[in-house]
Amino acid sequence: MTIGWFLATEEGGVGLNFDILETNLINLVIIAGVLVYFGSKFLGKTLSTRQAAIESAIVEAEQRKQEAAMALAEQQQKLAQAQEEAKKILADAEQAATRSREAILAQAEADVERMRATAAQDLSSQEVRVMRELQQRIATLALKRAESELPHRLNDEVQRRLIDVSIVSLGGR
Repeated sequence: MTIGWFLATEEGGVGLNFDILETNLINLVIIAGVLVYFGSKFLGKTLSTRQAAIESAIVEAEQRKQEAAMALAEQQQKLAQAQEEAKKILADAEQAATRSREAILAQAEADVERMRATAAQDLSSQEVRVMRELQQRIATLALKRAESELPHRLNDEVQRRLIDVSIVSLGGR
C-alpha cells in the first residue's frame, strides 16, 4: 500500500492529485480565492494603516523640512547680521587705532617740543649763570690784581691827584 492509495479515492471523490500539470492551475486559483476572500480585509486594513502611517510620516517630514528651512533662514540672517557687526567693529577698531596713533604722535610731538623748550630754557639759564660766574670771577680777579698793583703804583703824588679829582667831581672847589 502506498500513500497515494490512501489519499486517492474512487472516481468522483475528493482527493489529492499529485499530477503537477493538472493540479497547478486549480491550486493557484483556490489559493488566490482564499487569499482574496480572507486576506483582502486584513491586507486592506494593513495597507491602509501603512498608507496612513506613511502619509503621516511624509507630512511630519515636510513640516520638519519647513521648520528646518525657517531655522536655516533665521540662522543665515543672524550670520549675516553677525558678519555686518563684525565688519562694523573692525572698522570702528581701525578708526580708534588711527585716532589713537594720531593722538600719540601729537602728544609725542608736543613732548618733544616741550623738551626742546625746556632744554633751550635750561641752556639760557646755564648761559646766564655761567656769564654771571665769569663776571664775578673777572671782577674778583681784577680787584685782586688792582689790590696787588695798587701799593706799587700809588705814591704820594698819585694819591693827591686822585683826591683832587674826586673833590672836583663832587663839586667841592
